[in-house]
Amino acid sequence: MGVQRATRSKHRALRSGGTRCAMTANRSPGPMSRLLDASILLSFDRTGYRRHAAAFDPTDLQVDLAGRVCLVTGANSGIGFETSLALAARGGRVWMLCRNRERGLAAVREVRVRTGSRRVQLGVIDVSDAASIRRFVRSLKAPVVDVIVHNAGVLPDERAESADGHELTFATHVLGPWLLTRLLLPRLRKSRDARVVFVASGGMYTQTLSLRDWEWRARPYDGVVAYAQTKRMQVVLAELLAAELKDSGICVNAMHPGWADTPAVRTSLPRFWNVMRRVLRTPAEGADTVVWLAASPAARGQTGRFWFDRQARSTHLLPWTRERRQERQGLRRLCERVT
Repeated sequence: MGVQRATRSKHRALRSGGTRCAMTANRSPGPMSRLLDASILLSFDRTGYRRHAAAFDPTDLQVDLAGRVCLVTGANSGIGFETSLALAARGGRVWMLCRNRERGLAAVREVRVRTGSRRVQLGVIDVSDAASIRRFVRSLKAPVVDVIVHNAGVLPDERAESADGHELTFATHVLGPWLLTRLLLPRLRKSRDARVVFVASGGMYTQTLSLRDWEWRARPYDGVVAYAQTKRMQVVLAELLAAELKDSGICVNAMHPGWADTPAVRTSLPRFWNVMRRVLRTPAEGADTVVWLAASPAARGQTGRFWFDRQARSTHLLPWTRERRQERQGLRRLCERVT
């Protein structure tokens, strides 16, 4: 009985909106906060989250998601796991989409135990593999999809290829999310409040949109640059899809989580993690804006924007990273042709 009571208490705490710092009165950031944001370091880190969270409306995530079908890719750990946990805690029917069956099943069991929800299921899918995506969509019994969170990510040290023969980072971050969204559009259109969220990265601020050698065949491979470039592409894809679907009621947004202490960061960026680990955000803090975009009534109707800590942000900090219209349309044509 004590375990059940504790589970229900945890469920209520998650549903009510998260951390203590988010329970303060809603406030606008002052000049000092804006100055600290400009430093990047004191914005993307843990102190930045807690400072921003002081202005969150505590009612934004006091929401019941019963009946809403939510798909989260890369859901077995890090931000994807915390997003799944938060959506399940609020009553959503959550599909945790994972590449590895064993790790996925373990993550599903943990979410069920921590939330008391039985409406959590595993979908085995490799988002870099078009055939895997198509198999999953065919097998998905839900006639309506309300939320898709494109969170799955990779950051390989060396150039690798997907099952379809494409550079793995591009296939995972760009081609896969594009195809999965396109295939599920008929089901998204049936939702009364459909939301698509791309989990991008602040690293995209360093890159411009470029399709030059997108397969990394003619230049020395740099995994960090490939990651940042494809995250820039995700932001552009979100804008393109939002413009296309603006009259459909489907909202499409991108966000970045700041610097979060996730398994992917530890394994892919060990030097960064060693230097920054004491100030990194928790995975739950990194996932907060994902959950807000996916679930909050406050985000309803918001589309085609780039978010950080529940605030719409500029997609460019450096003037030379701005892309031209031809490049944006070139990305769309590439995705359509390849998928």
